Amino acid sequence: MSKHFVPVVWSSNRKVRLLLLAAIGLAFWADRGRAQPSGERVQSLDTAAIITPHSDDWPSYGLDYKEQRFSPLEQIDRSNVSSLGLAWHFDADYTRGIEATPIVVDGIMYVTGSWSVVYALDAKTGKLLWKFDPQVPKSVGASTCCDVVNRGVAVYEGKVIFGALDTRLFALDAKTGAKLWETLTADRTKGDYTMTGAPRVANGRVFIGNGGAEFGVRGYVSAYAAESGELLWRFFTVPGNPADAPEDELHARAAKTWQGEWWKNGGGGTVWDSIVYDSELDRLYIGTGNGSPWNRRQRGSGGGDNLFVSSVIALEPATGKYIWHYQEVPGETWDYTATQTIMLAEMPWQGSARKVLWHAPKNGFFYIIDRTNGKLLSAEPYSKQNWAKGYDLETGRPIFNPDADWTQTDKPVTVIPGHGGAHNWHPMAYSPQTRFVYIPEQEYPIQFQRRAHSGVHHNVFNVGTQLVAATPDSPLLLEAFTHETFKGALLAWDPFAQRVAFRVQHPSVGNGGILATAGGLVFQGIEGTASLDAYDAKNGEKLWSFDTQETPVAPAVSYVVDGEQYIAIGVGRGGTVGLFAASDRPLPASGRFMAWKLGGKATLPAPSVPVSYGDPPPPSDQQREAAARGEETFRAMCVRCHGLKGASNRRVPDLRRLPRAYYDMFESVVLDGAADAAGMPGFGHVLSREQVADIKAYVLVEAEIDRNLRAQPKWWVDLKLSFYRLFAKVVAPLM
Repeated sequence: MSKHFVPVVWSSNRKVRLLLLAAIGLAFWADRGRAQPSGERVQSLDTAAIITPHSDDWPSYGLDYKEQRFSPLEQIDRSNVSSLGLAWHFDADYTRGIEATPIVVDGIMYVTGSWSVVYALDAKTGKLLWKFDPQVPKSVGASTCCDVVNRGVAVYEGKVIFGALDTRLFALDAKTGAKLWETLTADRTKGDYTMTGAPRVANGRVFIGNGGAEFGVRGYVSAYAAESGELLWRFFTVPGNPADAPEDELHARAAKTWQGEWWKNGGGGTVWDSIVYDSELDRLYIGTGNGSPWNRRQRGSGGGDNLFVSSVIALEPATGKYIWHYQEVPGETWDYTATQTIMLAEMPWQGSARKVLWHAPKNGFFYIIDRTNGKLLSAEPYSKQNWAKGYDLETGRPIFNPDADWTQTDKPVTVIPGHGGAHNWHPMAYSPQTRFVYIPEQEYPIQFQRRAHSGVHHNVFNVGTQLVAATPDSPLLLEAFTHETFKGALLAWDPFAQRVAFRVQHPSVGNGGILATAGGLVFQGIEGTASLDAYDAKNGEKLWSFDTQETPVAPAVSYVVDGEQYIAIGVGRGGTVGLFAASDRPLPASGRFMAWKLGGKATLPAPSVPVSYGDPPPPSDQQREAAARGEETFRAMCVRCHGLKGASNRRVPDLRRLPRAYYDMFESVVLDGAADAAGMPGFGHVLSREQVADIKAYVLVEAEIDRNLRAQPKWWVDLKLSFYRLFAKVVAPLM
């Protein structure tokens, strides 16, 4: 029924009734004419991705096209959330990270696990209905930033569409899991392209980007036919080699904002996460990633803006034609991607209603952008930051802080937020009840220190900076300073007043994405406690918590089956950490999907205790001398996957605690790829035998420190850690 229809008292007069019926019919017809797209678009409109106020499903990534992640379901509310109990759990095939948003349509949940495996589950029971494994080569994981994750599928006209890590795009039969088509979306010989984002589908078109900016790729977003997988159009986000003809006049103009030979390193600007379709304006918005390498002076930028890195771009979804862009960080040099959650909204602004998009990317500013023309309306800091002094709203440009430019000095420069960002990929949510945007915010300072960029090499993560300029020798001191320096929070931001409404402080960074519901609740996974927590959306009061055994970094969703509301989420931390105790915490045997309902009685199996392989060999005197050289190489080549000091969270090997045989074959693994099938390719093309020997020396020294620490009484270790935390609490603010 028309949203403009106002009920009237039914008249007993026949002529009046006829007139009323005619008026209602005319109003309904007129409203349809305004609300529905015309011509071709009506015939292929994606009704499966449009939520109604009474929908029982979660049909698309952000619930609907506005991607506000607000569930209208209200059976679970503030008064009864304490009765929420586990309904079911399903264990996936692998132990690595889980970042997928579950998609629920007609009682079936479609999810992706690590290595891009797709599962169809009964949304009421968690029973496996079918599984599809794209058989991604494990060696691809070494050229993937931030674990072998996948953020989910799109369900459209009986198809389950998803992108695999090795950049193949698939469509499966939603009922059986049978493959309908497969399309290769990138040429990995031209850079180590990867794909971790969830596709979006609208009007018969599948939109997907890619990752790999740190591995020498040129970013782009593509559209494919949902029916066949045929490539319809492609929009490159950065210009290519000037020796080649530019794609169009736009890219010729963009090339003038670059200097030097940027194309040899790809340029970056990858569209690895947020892609949003605007059904009201028929537009597609994409967020672009960082420049590559991070050091803009090594890109040869010479102070140029480097279009279109760190930008929001509006495109025509039918053609990929450029409409407008807004660059949040011109000449980006801190890994400040603009790929984080883009949310569509309407709001009053200076006396008139505006169609806007809300954006809270890595750099710590909350942007309000007019989505009709790309004009910046507001940019206020929602988190601590020191790279900019604010924004000039007349020009739309940031006022840079020259003290944060680490590219012009050889000394370490502390910048907040660091490359982890004030808000990373974890989705934010909005509640129209409170009018707050809930952001998984974090304080993430880091020391940048420039180093030489060695060019593009397969599997090599080389960004032109030391990711960590200084690491204390003591694992306990490292943990203490990490605890005091890196902080996370559930942040409620009022976009109308442009201020923080409240902040719920968490024990650490790395907390999960957010779901808001009409029950007045906000759900978020918490890293420090490995739990899913529910908060009062009005004030942040914690109302419920469940021990999930490992952090749910993915966002939760809500749906109804047989009259019961469920909260569901994927659980699996993934990634790496630098804390010495990470390997000691019992963890689930694999990634896991879980669902709760009121009165649920299911339980989880006990987590697995870490396997003890015995002690590695002690380092020789010669190896102790080589450890310092090995640490420098380790930071440049290995820390991204194996964590600081070689300590991982057991989802990738903890290099300090391997079976002794691995240390005997260390060189053949690192140089020759003896463990390629397990995801560890050889690096003989970029590392010498001497460098690998130095890395091994560093690992053995760290293993000895770890072994000696574990041999001490627990009470003594805890006492020292408490002292170090007190010391860090005093010293960290002065650094």
